[in-house]
Amino acid sequence: MPSTRTEAPCGRLADADLELLLLIRHFELELLDLFSRGELNGTTHTCLGQEYVAVAVSGLLRDGDFVFGNHRSHGHYLARYRDPAGLLAEIMGREGAICDGVGGSQHIYREGYLSTGVQGQSLPIATGTALHLRRTRPGALACAYIGDGTWGEGAVYEALNLAALWRLPLLVVVENNGIAQSTPTARHLAGTIAGRAAGFGIRHLGVDSRDVTEIREILAPAVDAVRAGEPLVVEFATDRLGPHSKGDDTRSADEVEHARSRDWYTRYERDHPEQFERADRMQRDHIRSVVADVAGRPPSRWAAR
Repeated sequence: MPSTRTEAPCGRLADADLELLLLIRHFELELLDLFSRGELNGTTHTCLGQEYVAVAVSGLLRDGDFVFGNHRSHGHYLARYRDPAGLLAEIMGREGAICDGVGGSQHIYREGYLSTGVQGQSLPIATGTALHLRRTRPGALACAYIGDGTWGEGAVYEALNLAALWRLPLLVVVENNGIAQSTPTARHLAGTIAGRAAGFGIRHLGVDSRDVTEIREILAPAVDAVRAGEPLVVEFATDRLGPHSKGDDTRSADEVEHARSRDWYTRYERDHPEQFERADRMQRDHIRSVVADVAGRPPSRWAAR
């Protein structure tokens, strides 16, 4: 589902939404910089270019909802909790880490949130959680973020079958960035994601807007229906600006430039320069301050072992 939108954002964002978008952007950029300087170990998968998806969706979630992330989930976590220090401490293995430095970049647990790096793992767990929520917390939902590459996992279809059969409050957010690690979507996915959802009688909603306010207006009625027991697959046509991980981008320079030409960041900077410049500077400074603080902390109790 490649995006064909070339227009600018529809309008001025609320300050809080813009600040959250920029917080995620600068967090991810600082991570790549830390890796380039040899100050981080392991791997990381940034959501550069896709930040608006998590910000838009999180604005429709409630405290009692449960969120399931994936291997590319820093933005999902930050949009939910606005906790860059806890996440960075987790990635760096420092005091104050969300999971004592054991989970790292991909494997995070916090009340109401879970992410792992295993493709497709979230949907069966999200489906079971949605069943529990339907029985114990009416009106709450389980939200699972997956990518286009995850539709090659059989567990996805088993989960959708049960979600439809049992009318579960399950929201599946698909970030279709057109490439699964290094394989273009057209080379690994026959048919469409919409067609797969239809096979289970599950509603599919395609979104190609990158305007947080517009996206929420589109999704709000559908998310209300999810809370009432109508599972939903929302597919975002988006772009991954960075590599799959730290430095393994197999796309051509033209493909990367085409993705960057649709980046919400540069378009918003162009259309709302005064608001953008102030907020961008504030979040850039904030994240740099977080990095300095966390880097100066001692190792977490588990990372020190």
